[in-house]
Amino acid sequence: MFTRVFVVLLASALGALSPAQDQPPISNPAAPIATDRPSFTNSSIVVPAGSFQAENGLLVVSTQAQNVLDGPETLLRAGVASRTELRLAVPNYFYNLTTGGVPDGFGDLAIGVKEQLGPLSRFDVSATLFVSLPTGAASVSSGGYDPGIQVAWSRGLNSKWTLAGMLSLFAPTQANQRNLTGEGTLLMDLQLTRHWSTFGEYVGDFPERGGSRQLLHFGTALKVTNNQQLDFHVGVGLTPAAADHLIGFGYSFRIFSK
Repeated sequence: MFTRVFVVLLASALGALSPAQDQPPISNPAAPIATDRPSFTNSSIVVPAGSFQAENGLLVVSTQAQNVLDGPETLLRAGVASRTELRLAVPNYFYNLTTGGVPDGFGDLAIGVKEQLGPLSRFDVSATLFVSLPTGAASVSSGGYDPGIQVAWSRGLNSKWTLAGMLSLFAPTQANQRNLTGEGTLLMDLQLTRHWSTFGEYVGDFPERGGSRQLLHFGTALKVTNNQQLDFHVGVGLTPAAADHLIGFGYSFRIFSK
C-alpha cells in the first residue's frame, strides 16, 4: 500500500515539472553559489545552466555512545538547462570512531534530477527526484533501490531574513522491506553580511516503522568568493531515535563550462 502511495506521489511530481518549462529562465551565473548544504533543507533553486558544482564535507554523528565519521559527503550537480540539474551523490565512507558497534564501509550511490518550479507567488520552489543504488558495503548498504522525492521552498522576508522548508518522502529498504518515511524541515536564515549567513532549522523524520527522528540544527556559511563556500554546522537530537548530536564542516565550489 505505502509503495503504491509513493509511486502516485512520484508520478504527480513528474507531471508538475512540465508547466515550469514555459516560465522565463532565472538561472543567474553572476549570483553567488547556492548550495544544498549544510542545512537539511535543500536550496530552492537549481545551479545555473552550463555550471558544475561540487559540495563536500565531513560529519561526526554521535548516537548512543557510538561516534561515526561520515565523508566526503560529495554531491555533484550539473546545470543542463535553465531550470534543470542532474545530480550524483558519491558514496560516503562511514568510519566508526568508537571500538565495536557500527561497522565501517562505503554507503550507496544516488542519482537524481532537480527541477525549478518557481518563483510562484513570491516563493522559490524546486522538486528533486532521486534513487539510491545498492553499491555499498554489505554492512552499510540498504541492499535495495530506494527512491525519494524532495520539494524545497523559500521566501525572502526582507533583505536579511529568509524563511524556507522542505517536504520529503523516502522509501528506504530496511530489513528487506520498505519503511516509508516522511520528512519535514523548517529553516530561518539570517544574512549577516553580503557573503556570510547563519541559520536555525528544525528537522523531523517520521517513518512507518520506528520512532520519529527530530532534531534542532544550526549552521553558518561563508562565501569566500562567488564560486566557493565554507560551512560549519551542529545539531542536537530531540527524540530517542534521533542522533544525540552531530558536528560537521564543508567546502563547495562551482565552475562554468564557458
